[in-house]
Amino acid sequence: MDIFTEISVIIAITLLIAGALRLLKQPLVIGYIITGIVVGPSVLNLVSSPETMGIFAHIGIALLLFTVGLSLNPKMIKSVGKVSLVTGLGQVIFTSGIGFLIAMALGFSTVVSIYIAVALTFSSTIIIMKLLSDKGDTDTLYGKIAIGFLLVQDLVVVLVLIVVASLSGGFSLSALAFGLMVKGVGLLGAVSILSYYLLPRVVKIIAKSQEFLLLFSIGWCMALASLTHLLGFSIEIGALLAGVTLAMSPYRYEISSKMRPLRDFFIVLFFILLGSQMEFLDISAQIVPIIIFSAFILIGNPMIVMTIMGLLGYTKRNSFFAGLTVAQISEFSIIFIALGITVGHLNDEILSLVTVVGLITIAGSTYLMLYSDKIYDHIGKYLSIFERSGKKVDEHKHGSKSVYEIVLFGYNRIGIDILRAFEKMNKKFLVIDYNPDIIKKLIEREINCHYADASDVELFEELNISKVRMVVSTAPKFETNLLIINKVREVNPRSIVIVIASHVDEALRLYDAGASYVLMPHLLGGTHTSSLIKKHTFNSKEFIKIKERHIRHLNNRQEAGR
Repeated sequence: MDIFTEISVIIAITLLIAGALRLLKQPLVIGYIITGIVVGPSVLNLVSSPETMGIFAHIGIALLLFTVGLSLNPKMIKSVGKVSLVTGLGQVIFTSGIGFLIAMALGFSTVVSIYIAVALTFSSTIIIMKLLSDKGDTDTLYGKIAIGFLLVQDLVVVLVLIVVASLSGGFSLSALAFGLMVKGVGLLGAVSILSYYLLPRVVKIIAKSQEFLLLFSIGWCMALASLTHLLGFSIEIGALLAGVTLAMSPYRYEISSKMRPLRDFFIVLFFILLGSQMEFLDISAQIVPIIIFSAFILIGNPMIVMTIMGLLGYTKRNSFFAGLTVAQISEFSIIFIALGITVGHLNDEILSLVTVVGLITIAGSTYLMLYSDKIYDHIGKYLSIFERSGKKVDEHKHGSKSVYEIVLFGYNRIGIDILRAFEKMNKKFLVIDYNPDIIKKLIEREINCHYADASDVELFEELNISKVRMVVSTAPKFETNLLIINKVREVNPRSIVIVIASHVDEALRLYDAGASYVLMPHLLGGTHTSSLIKKHTFNSKEFIKIKERHIRHLNNRQEAGR
């Protein structure tokens, strides 16, 4: 079977399995991995060109990390650098230590216990990046912290793999480590200079052609990913770095939207390949260790992260959501165990054990993250033990606790113009947003604001919603807007509630729930344009005036970094 036919058949099987899971309202990521198992050697054995599939998978990884990097500007990295480093290293140390004790207690030898313990410390950067991106949480504080400590883990992975490889390669570990450090510093220096002095000017010229902008973005992503790979680092670091260098560009939204369809196709092939590489031998004798290790990763790992972040002064909510991002083991864990077999330290049974633990924890953590809001609503009140008393480092707010006439959920994009209307009305209003960078800017402008997530049920207990005359939400998630409507209507049936929707069926459901008005940006654009045409018809002078006002507005938005 040639590679084209092979991929066509695999995509067709993926469509069937993913479609079935879609009907069952299950995560599509699980469907992709199940497809990989089905087409892999354990079932149908259809993957006859794993090398080619691997290339496509690596392209998907690079594009995913690149789009995530577009939302991570250097100022953000600086703000969460400390907590990411401490949490990342702390999680690695505690998980490996506890994992070693568990493995020894289960009767594994010292060498095998060390391998298992280290394998348990790695979390899947790719899966978490995908889930954060799908949920739209890469801009949240917990999302930024999680991305930070996952990158710390990636650096640890590189060092660990080098150590194991050196055991059979016969080369100097210290020389390799020093060489990587020199290369890393040199790479960061060169990229920083390029991104500050040259890249903005180049992108501004290239952006005049949308097709060329897409081509440049792909080329820049692949170039840095390949460069870091050649220097001994992972392609993930290079691809993410490529995105970060463009994160301050005003064209990052255009780049991200154009890259998303391409990214989604190739990343599907990554998950399929991951599933196809999972090998399952006779695991009947390993059932107890599999259950214990899986429970430790799904429950113990989040608790370790929550404890560390709690000690650093973060709220239990952000600690909980960040903790869920490490509730699985990585594809690197399987690679690490396979390398241990190569050097003669392990046997195939250990690889089978870790593979099953990987499948269980990847599936489990996917559900935990997708339903994290609902889980927190039920157990949040019991998590206070992970929260240090006193003021929290992630509680950003400005303004008194008095009653507000208007509450705006979400300042970004649409909320900017809505806020200006509130200011002109001279009414007392409060802005709530989950992006700490936005809240800091609002505090600088002395605008009443509160760092919080609109999906947090506890937030509505703090706000005196019963006295609010108008609530406006620009949050993109249907569930969040539904929660806002329900919470407001419980105590304030007369308040005006304006929310946003992307689909007609969602808008109708929000109206049924009690929304006063549902804003639909796509339809509103057409309505606005049609009204302009009816009003001015062929009056080119009026359209020139409208154009000039629009350009001024766009320039103001661009200067504001939106």
